[in-house]
Amino acid sequence: MPIQIASEAGLAEAQRIVIAEVMYTAEHSAPCINLVRKFRLNQDEKQITVPKVGQMAAANLADGQDITNSATIGMTSTDLTTGEVGLKCILTDKLLRQEQPDLFRVIGRQMGDAMARKKDTDIIALFSALNGGTTLGSANCTWTMAKLGAMIAYLKNKKAPFPIAVVQHPYAVYDLIAAMTLTPSATYPMPHGFSEDLLKDFWKLTVNRVPVFEDGNITPDSSDDAVGAIFSEEALCIVESLAPRTERERDASLRAWEVVVVGDYGCFELDDSYGAAVTIDAAAPATHS
Repeated sequence: MPIQIASEAGLAEAQRIVIAEVMYTAEHSAPCINLVRKFRLNQDEKQITVPKVGQMAAANLADGQDITNSATIGMTSTDLTTGEVGLKCILTDKLLRQEQPDLFRVIGRQMGDAMARKKDTDIIALFSALNGGTTLGSANCTWTMAKLGAMIAYLKNKKAPFPIAVVQHPYAVYDLIAAMTLTPSATYPMPHGFSEDLLKDFWKLTVNRVPVFEDGNITPDSSDDAVGAIFSEEALCIVESLAPRTERERDASLRAWEVVVVGDYGCFELDDSYGAAVTIDAAAPATHS
């Protein structure tokens, strides 16, 4: 005779809660994920090869004379692959019986944060290599609107395609805003090409069609200098083969449930010339007069 166990049905419901929390949190917790190109590896695909063509040049012509030079496509390509990333959490039966909060919702939020933070920091790690290691700004450099404007002009001179974004540590963004006499978000709307739903909590201001985002996953060094970046969406990319997937497994002898989250992705430079690192002082501002 089949025996229906209430806790088993509850765990099935909890599994859906974990998945929902992981997916939502991972999607909304890291700005860099939503500022770069996204590619998807489908079933039975090992890698993506992204082609890039060079620029052709037109020349003046003389009437009655043949065109002697022919243009070349100048195609290059970048191979993109993925690797697995994940984590595991073990919840004992006793803990589930005695704990008041919905622990599956709690760990779903924590696991989602962990996966989002991992993706975000993987993208941040690519900043210092952009444009052959070119760095705008410098150590102990306080961010100003003039310097931000110069950084934007630098990337536009590189003919980087829009959308373009700037990402820096919150302390550096604070210094930028502190000297302004207006409320940036109330004056300049977020430009087209960015998801307001996913990025509104990180966006602070827009200058010359380029939005500035803050990212607390950027870690200042021992001298309080932080390495952010200014880059086109075409400069960096994330390739995903498997979105974060949640599974649970019963360990009877341990009297516990294992909850495992695994994703399969990779972060890459797509076009090195369309971005540059931005090194700015990110010392903690004074919180008292």
